[in-house]
Amino acid sequence: MAGFSVSRLKIDRSILRPSVVAIGIALAVTIVMGLFAEYQNRLVHDQRQRADVSEELGVLRARLEGNINSNLQLVRGLVAVIAAEPEMNQARFSRVASTLLRNRSQLRNIAAAPDLVVRLMYPIEGNEKAIGLNYRDNEEQRDAALRAVESRHMVLAGPVNLLQGGQGFIGRFPVFTEAEDGSERLWGLVSAVVDVESLYKDSGLLDPDSSIEVAIAGRDSLSTDRTVFYGRPGVFNEDPVLANITLPSGSWRIAAVPREGWSGTPQNAWGFRSIILTAGLLVILPISIAGLLYDQRRAYIRELGRRQNEMQKLSQRLKLALDTSKIGIWELNLDTSEMKWDNRMKELYGVPEGVDPSRYDYWSAVIHPDDKERAEEEFAEAISTGNTYNSEFRVIADGTTRWIRAIGAVHNDLDGQRYIVGVNWDVSSDIQLKTHLMAAKRNAEFRNRELEDARAQMERNSLHDSLTGLPNRRFLDEQLLNGRAGRTITALLHIDLDRFKHINDTLGHAAGDAMLVHAASILKANTRSDDFVARIGGDEFVIAITSPTDEQQLSSLAIRIVEQMRQPVPYENHECRFGVSIGVAQADAGESEYGQRLLIDADIALYRAKSNGRNRFEFFSEALKAEIVRNKRVADDILSGLERQEFLPYFQPQFDARTLEIVGVEALARWAHPTEGVLAPDSFLKIADELNVAPLLDRTILEQTLWQSTRWKAAGISIPKMSVNVSAGQLHDPDLISHLNGLPIEPGTVSFELLESIFLDEGNEVIAGNIERLETLGIDIEIDDFGTGYASIISLINLRPTRLKIDRRLITPIIGSDSQRRLVASIIEIGQALGIKVIAEGVETAEHAAILRDLGCDTLQGYAFAVPMPSDKLIEFVREERWRDPKRREKTVQGFRLAR
Repeated sequence: MAGFSVSRLKIDRSILRPSVVAIGIALAVTIVMGLFAEYQNRLVHDQRQRADVSEELGVLRARLEGNINSNLQLVRGLVAVIAAEPEMNQARFSRVASTLLRNRSQLRNIAAAPDLVVRLMYPIEGNEKAIGLNYRDNEEQRDAALRAVESRHMVLAGPVNLLQGGQGFIGRFPVFTEAEDGSERLWGLVSAVVDVESLYKDSGLLDPDSSIEVAIAGRDSLSTDRTVFYGRPGVFNEDPVLANITLPSGSWRIAAVPREGWSGTPQNAWGFRSIILTAGLLVILPISIAGLLYDQRRAYIRELGRRQNEMQKLSQRLKLALDTSKIGIWELNLDTSEMKWDNRMKELYGVPEGVDPSRYDYWSAVIHPDDKERAEEEFAEAISTGNTYNSEFRVIADGTTRWIRAIGAVHNDLDGQRYIVGVNWDVSSDIQLKTHLMAAKRNAEFRNRELEDARAQMERNSLHDSLTGLPNRRFLDEQLLNGRAGRTITALLHIDLDRFKHINDTLGHAAGDAMLVHAASILKANTRSDDFVARIGGDEFVIAITSPTDEQQLSSLAIRIVEQMRQPVPYENHECRFGVSIGVAQADAGESEYGQRLLIDADIALYRAKSNGRNRFEFFSEALKAEIVRNKRVADDILSGLERQEFLPYFQPQFDARTLEIVGVEALARWAHPTEGVLAPDSFLKIADELNVAPLLDRTILEQTLWQSTRWKAAGISIPKMSVNVSAGQLHDPDLISHLNGLPIEPGTVSFELLESIFLDEGNEVIAGNIERLETLGIDIEIDDFGTGYASIISLINLRPTRLKIDRRLITPIIGSDSQRRLVASIIEIGQALGIKVIAEGVETAEHAAILRDLGCDTLQGYAFAVPMPSDKLIEFVREERWRDPKRREKTVQGFRLAR
């Protein structure tokens, strides 16, 4: 039924297509005729509308022309009288003009302007403002007035705004009189004002019953002027009926449209269209019916031919499909057991020529013995249940075995007999491919298992240290510190091997690896099964305690590890010794998500253990954390202070031990902190060294010292030498000399103070080279804090410094200790023997100064004479020579000590 419906639908659509031609022709003719008739009807309607508007507009135009011309004609008589009586006065002018205004006219007033100045007026009442008007000075009326004079003819201007109020059209008549020599002379102008409202009203423009809307253009009677002075300007843009209003001195352009606008639809439009539609239907309907009947018959004929072609094509496609797919077709009569095979079926089963496989027994006989029982059961089940038959089995044909796939379906024919019809095809290649795919699948599954094992091993390797077998930092972060292991950390021990690098560098990496394995074994031996040991860096380990513990237990564990780690470890006839520094951090009770923070705390404690001498352990505390935070704040402030130039030099004078003359100053770094005041070096120098900004700080002090020296010279103060401290970092800088080249250093005026601890017997080539080049620049070398470091006599001979400074800790006890006094005397003698000047710092009293002078010390520096001071204070100090007045000197020192 579905196929029939689709066919009928196709027939109906094909019926419509042929009839369209005849119907279309009739419809096109009818539409063309209808449109032409509609066009003619609209054309007649439009012409009628325009004729009506033109007729009414003509009446208005005639009234306007008549009223204006009649008004102006009345004035011409007055102009003739004035030409005859040029000396006319106001009384005479009023009598003549009054006769004009008595007539029916729209004249509002008449004025006479001898020499173009209005002096005569009628009526005077209400027009006083116009008397005295000079046309030459009035911008609004000057052009029209002069145009009338130049043209010698009356000029109608307006509408204009009148001085006496309102609007009007002004007709200006030039008046000429005859001179004694017979020539004409300009007397002036006569102006007649036509009232606008009266003119419009009397001409019918204001008639409320008028059916047209009017607009007038051409101000001052200039037809070329497009200004609309009456009506709506848009009228001129709505296809109006146009006319000219002829004036004595020009014309106006008047336009009119219907008051309701042009009507596009005639009143008889729908009746006319109904007639056209009825006539069209009477033509189209018979043609359409005849065309449909004719085309329906042709459509049925075409549909029959199409179905025959489709059937033939379908048969050809089916035959081609069966031939190319090598599918055999079979049919079994279930009532008679008669079997029908096509030729392809016979090829599949290898039926010899002359053999008739028309019985069911033939099929059963060629099935492979191993598949026969199953194949027959599946066939019998399909017949008994009426379900679809679907089976695969092997057959033995022509001595070969091939796989056959069979499908079929049971049905009843028109005679009531039962059949099962189906197809067979050879699927041997499919079965072989399936067998290969199954083998490949098993092989792939085996390889996947191997890859999974390898991935698991790689994952384990990525989470464990290959050398010690301990978990690594990634495992620690992912499994423990982030809480994935399901265990709670109670404490962390961060362990770092001491002197491990020395073993690695001297005995090689193999020895280092052996030490790491040994260290890992000690750590594992000292932890419980629940604890967690990881190697998180080159020589860094972590022990995570996951069971309840206290500080005493953690101390015992740390002590055991430190003791066992310091024991010698034999390696290839060597005894390797190393130690450990341990940082311990405990978790607070009830705290959660603290893993990473606990590792940071343990790292802080480890840093403290290393800074306190190594081979020890330290516990993390809030005080330690506060100190770290403070140091971080100070470090940030130092960096900011360098940018803001908060570091400045304080100068402590140095005196000749015999004459007490100033022989130099030492520039000491001070920090003008914005909130804490002036800070001494012990509050920031160590952190500056850690930040590696000490060289920058030294350079800042040097540059400011050199700049201050120029101030001293300008002030008339002589400072022979300036000593500036230089850090080890600067001496290790190979670019030190290039950095100094741009500074204004006078040879012999600057001395660099170097800590004694820098000069070991085994000198550094970079340091030695820098010192040698400093001497070529005229910069002297001093050894600071001599007697507290490692400098030897050989170092002094090799270095040959200009001066050496005895540390204050050696100077202070010389008053009460003979042995200390002899030690200082020995240092002075060594300096004198090597030609090195000796400075004593920390000279606190006059007794110190006297003893050192007697011992042969060259220069004195200390609170006994002067305290460190800024440059401005130094200038005052030198000028007043305060060090020579013991009372003032003592007062200054005491004030400084109290300030500290």
